[in-house]
Amino acid sequence: MTEAVLSCPACGGQHLSEIYRLDAIPVQSCILLDTSDEARDFPRRPLVLMFCDDCGFVFNSVFDLAQVDYASTTEESQHFSGTFNRFARELVAEIASLYDLRGRNTLEIGCGKGDFLQEMVAQTGTHALGVDPGFIPERLPGADGHDIAFQREYFDPATIATPPDFIVSRHTLEHIPAVGQFLADIATVIDGRKDVGVFFETPDVRRVLAEGAFWDIYYEHCSYFSLGSHARLFHRAGLDVTRLYAAYDDQYIIQYAAPAAGRPVLEAENDLVAMRALAAAFPAKVAQIRAYWTGFVRGRHASGKRVAIWGGGSKGVSFLTTNGLGPEVAQVIDINPFKQGKYLPGTGHRVSAPESLIASPPDTVIVMNPIYLPEIGAQLAAMGLHPELVAV
Repeated sequence: MTEAVLSCPACGGQHLSEIYRLDAIPVQSCILLDTSDEARDFPRRPLVLMFCDDCGFVFNSVFDLAQVDYASTTEESQHFSGTFNRFARELVAEIASLYDLRGRNTLEIGCGKGDFLQEMVAQTGTHALGVDPGFIPERLPGADGHDIAFQREYFDPATIATPPDFIVSRHTLEHIPAVGQFLADIATVIDGRKDVGVFFETPDVRRVLAEGAFWDIYYEHCSYFSLGSHARLFHRAGLDVTRLYAAYDDQYIIQYAAPAAGRPVLEAENDLVAMRALAAAFPAKVAQIRAYWTGFVRGRHASGKRVAIWGGGSKGVSFLTTNGLGPEVAQVIDINPFKQGKYLPGTGHRVSAPESLIASPPDTVIVMNPIYLPEIGAQLAAMGLHPELVAV
């Protein structure tokens, strides 16, 4: 059994309170499994979320990094969605408007399959290096050239041969248990230079707490930030926060930073009082929302309705496994072709392409992210399908 962390990994604070507990959830939710039996037998571990009253950081105090293998066959990419691709392109355009990166060196830590870094090279003319143990070279044929290269490994300052002028990290910090050490490693790469830019994108836990969004809590996400706790972590690492806001329907934190130069604290950082209130209310809120969705799915199933969920990634896995839903959900749909034909850890549901719904039309489709409702509604209508369409 993993020994519980008794101090805050972000600030070292001791004023911690438990706000959520699950006895057993799959240790990976983006993994691709070849059979339903393998998927149902996939390892599970407990989760205990603690809230730090000193800095607002939320973390899984019983997380065991050894249980998670990011070098295995994982599929986290959202770049098959037009909605997500537009968002990513707009972010790169924003970076390009703020920094002149032509001919300069960009490092992306946790680059995934490399889509965002490739867009950065195209828009900014930067020389780019992506680091990620789950990178798959075949997915970006020809991209590993003079403008962009990849290291298929975990981030280690010792392996970064060329000092970066700009550092990017998207949807990686939430997977890091020792967040303070991770920022210290970034400081090592910066090596005292004052002209290095930093860009981070991280899920925003404030919305999760406010909505009781249990589907956004899963094992790989061991660290959860608000705008304020995210910024406070960077300040402690000797970085100023230069731009900070919530994006993508308030789901993601967007933060720019630079080596400390005495810049003023941004108004968005002052959220600790609000976060304490949300954390205190969360146990009751999440219990209410879990009960609602369990009743919704089981009620539809009991009345003979065919229920599908759209989203075969982490949200879908958490939605199903947190409340023990199995045969009540007939279909799991995802537009990512690399997920199709594979099976979800915990439940053994097979992931299918949207076109499979034509042969077995659903009565209800539950969308795992409301921002995709217009995109999914249009795709269903184009197939001649008009089910009840709801989002978590």
